[in-house]
Amino acid sequence: MQHPTEFVTQTQTQYENGGGESERSSPRNLLTMRSFLRFGAALALGLSVAACLPTSRLQGPGSQTGPIGQPTGEVIGAGAVRVALLLPQSAQGNGGSVANVFKNAATLGLREFPGGDVRLLVKDTGGTAAGATAAAQQALSEGAELILGPVFSHSVTAAAGVARPAGVPVIGFSSDASVAGRGVYLLSFLPQDDVARMVSFAATQGRTSVAAMFPQTDYGAVVEAAFRQEAARRNLRIISIQKYTNNPDDITAKAQEIAKFSNRIDSVFFPGDPQAAIFIAQTLTANGVDRNRVKFMGSGQWDNPAVFGESALTGAWFPAPSRDGFNSFVPKYQNSFGSSPPRNATLSYDAVTLALGLVRSAGQRRFSTNVLTNPDGFLGVDGVFRFRRNGTNERGLAVYEVGTGSARVVGPARRNFSGS
Repeated sequence: MQHPTEFVTQTQTQYENGGGESERSSPRNLLTMRSFLRFGAALALGLSVAACLPTSRLQGPGSQTGPIGQPTGEVIGAGAVRVALLLPQSAQGNGGSVANVFKNAATLGLREFPGGDVRLLVKDTGGTAAGATAAAQQALSEGAELILGPVFSHSVTAAAGVARPAGVPVIGFSSDASVAGRGVYLLSFLPQDDVARMVSFAATQGRTSVAAMFPQTDYGAVVEAAFRQEAARRNLRIISIQKYTNNPDDITAKAQEIAKFSNRIDSVFFPGDPQAAIFIAQTLTANGVDRNRVKFMGSGQWDNPAVFGESALTGAWFPAPSRDGFNSFVPKYQNSFGSSPPRNATLSYDAVTLALGLVRSAGQRRFSTNVLTNPDGFLGVDGVFRFRRNGTNERGLAVYEVGTGSARVVGPARRNFSGS
């Protein structure tokens, strides 16, 4: 199982071109939490709190006041509240495949929420910024109160340029935190959260001296910056940082540099592509790094059968969402669409069920800033999450330890955001 984020790849866990490129349990919400876990009242948990928040509707100078046009193109559902779903349906490469998966998951979300008062307006972005602009304009002219998507960072920025002046929030699927902002929220798993969870867990386990290897990509730059920040916050000493290109000789040389410090470190952090991680682990081990003393640590992309089958990574740690929700989601998707969903399908499902739940419980305030940024957060297929005011998100991630052919939880995902 792999970790969802930005890209239309198999994993959708890589930052753009990176790597070559739980349940809430406050007493007042326990009943709705259990209902959500049965998928009967998805996200009602966080929404019951959100409904009590004051009104703070996002509005801008361009807020639409003119007549609303009739929906054109594909429409899913028959509710009164119109929500747009912007997907790269006609994009080249894997974009069209991801669009189809996201549309399927959104449809499933509507089916799983009986009596939901939402009508989804599906719009094709073509995977381009111009296409996203046109799709967003069309959606707004047809009365969309919320935009779900697009998938790619440049498309999110383009759609936001139309939606923000109209006072319509965007919940995008990009993992590029730089495109988040006022009224533009990201639902995907962000690389920064992976780093924060991994480094904080390492610190709680007594790790104090760490080395790291990062790919020379945009993804690598992001995780390196987050790593330096989190290591300083957790008082971890950084002994060495090496950056590698997508070249076996270069990876070998940089891993050998790390191995020179094997007596001074108790952990090595090398997030990113599973195949690169396997090669790095093998090289470190071959060059004398003692895995009984030095812990290997990675990112959500390591939630991959290839990693579980690699002896050099046995005992390694990586962060990922709890599997329970996804394991329940898979048969529902399979029964509806005849195929297994990729790991990122939950993004679209959660986005739609979030909209449905807010419509049901928050009334006219449903997509206001205060409701969307409720500090208590919401519960999705992959556990608890919340949006920050800056548009990024925070999620409850578990930490797994690689075994032989599998991985086990060694750090449970948080169940709520109380006290934080």
